[in-house]
Amino acid sequence: MEQVPNGIRLATVLRFVDVATDALSAAREEIDALNVYPVPDGDTGTNMFLTFSAARDAVREASEGGNDLVAGLAAFRRAALLSARGNSGVILSQMLGALAHRLERAAPGEETAHVMADAMRLATEASYEAVAVPVEGTILTVARAASDRAVALVRDAEGPVTPSELFTAAAAAAREALALTPTQLKVLADAGVVDAGGRGLCVVLDAAERVLTGRHPVSEPGHHKTPRIPVRVPEDELSEGGPSYEVMFLLDAADEAAVGVLRSELAALGDSLVVVGGEDLWNVHVHVDDVGAAIEAGIRAGRPHRIRVTHFAEQVAEHRHRDASLTGRKVVAVTFGDGLRDLFAAAGALVVEAGVGRRPSTGEILAAIEESGAAEVVVMPNDPDSLRVAEIAARTAEDGGQVRVAVIPTQAQVQGLAAIAVHEPGRSFEQDVLEMTATARHARHGAVTVAARQAFTTAGPCEVGDVLGVIEGDFAIIGSDLFEVASGVVGRLLGAGGELVTLVSGCDEHAAALAERCAAWVEETYPLADVVVYEGGQERYPLLMSVE
Repeated sequence: MEQVPNGIRLATVLRFVDVATDALSAAREEIDALNVYPVPDGDTGTNMFLTFSAARDAVREASEGGNDLVAGLAAFRRAALLSARGNSGVILSQMLGALAHRLERAAPGEETAHVMADAMRLATEASYEAVAVPVEGTILTVARAASDRAVALVRDAEGPVTPSELFTAAAAAAREALALTPTQLKVLADAGVVDAGGRGLCVVLDAAERVLTGRHPVSEPGHHKTPRIPVRVPEDELSEGGPSYEVMFLLDAADEAAVGVLRSELAALGDSLVVVGGEDLWNVHVHVDDVGAAIEAGIRAGRPHRIRVTHFAEQVAEHRHRDASLTGRKVVAVTFGDGLRDLFAAAGALVVEAGVGRRPSTGEILAAIEESGAAEVVVMPNDPDSLRVAEIAARTAEDGGQVRVAVIPTQAQVQGLAAIAVHEPGRSFEQDVLEMTATARHARHGAVTVAARQAFTTAGPCEVGDVLGVIEGDFAIIGSDLFEVASGVVGRLLGAGGELVTLVSGCDEHAAALAERCAAWVEETYPLADVVVYEGGQERYPLLMSVE
């Protein structure tokens, strides 16, 4: 890939976000167990993982087919803001946003280590500014230790500092600061743990060091195998004298003065107040007793949306009893179209909706797995680009409890339809997964689409408006007539034999007629094959098809 003027490469950024996401996934349960401050609700690791994984998904999507580092970083920081969850997740999003913004503004010729050290400094300052009442012994302290060490290294060095040297020093400083957090915050000392948010930040910095040096950093002893901390919950309140609810929402507000007023009003209502964002979009987090007053304050400041309210006592009780209540088996399916959504839902699947230009995030798939309440879950991504996030979500769900999760590597919606048709909860989990996987793999799939730009494909050059026939993910036919190309694709799929042809029409106004015409052609040309037609409603592809 082309190197940008400041020496920071998109390939390195993509490698880092992958490694950091995987590391947060692996450390999620440990970090959740450390979570005793500000509220012992056991979700800090989960919130930081979901925040970071959504940002990772966004930068990967933005970088597809190009090498625009600035666009990728902009997508990264916006996704972190939109997806931030919980106190530490919101603070992490502010850090990531400030870091990415500084990298976007790096001047040509600026020394890479200087840019990174300054970015870390700005990220720490932004995180302190976002918190209404900064508390030492938390993620803030760990961030400041890391950025101070990085700035000092660049400032005092007699020669150039490499990025690997910078992050090695910063990560070490973060680990040292983390070990001292129990001396700064009594609740940590009483529980015998380090700060959960600080531990999560160390995981991210360790990932950066690993990417740049190839070494696995060694954390302080005892940080990785912390037992889950038992929490006693009174009948109505999580802790005596503390707010009962966590309120979070996104806020559209162009007037920064109004946001300042909102900060003051929320600070008077509760604690753990964090407001991050800018450019007309803000993420608001606060712990309160009066949920209505917090939301009304948001309405006065702008337009609150994605409002999420969590009752702490109920959340902890849910964590305590979740594993014991898991029963049965569920299927989670990613879908691309209203009709396909309804088809999978009618077959009993929990649906995660996606669309053109928007793949599901790891957090969305993980949420579907956890909300299923099932002891066994089968996930079908139904799209090659969603396979990795599905696998990460599955591994994270299994790490966090007693649920068993299997991902069937379905590459297309029609493969998913074939697989769910043979799903049988009465079978053993292994046998059910085996049958669904085998059926999906034996379902040869194709599609037709219309070229949006001039390109050279595996079938040859195409012009805007050409009809493209796709077989097993590769372009195989180029033509000018939808029916001719569609029937050509079906014919090739049937060339290897088959008993059942499935046709799924898209949202185009002529798609339904195309599907019916193709069905009639199959019945006439291949009288021994059965044909079923569904209305899928998918964009971009007038017709999807499979042969079994």
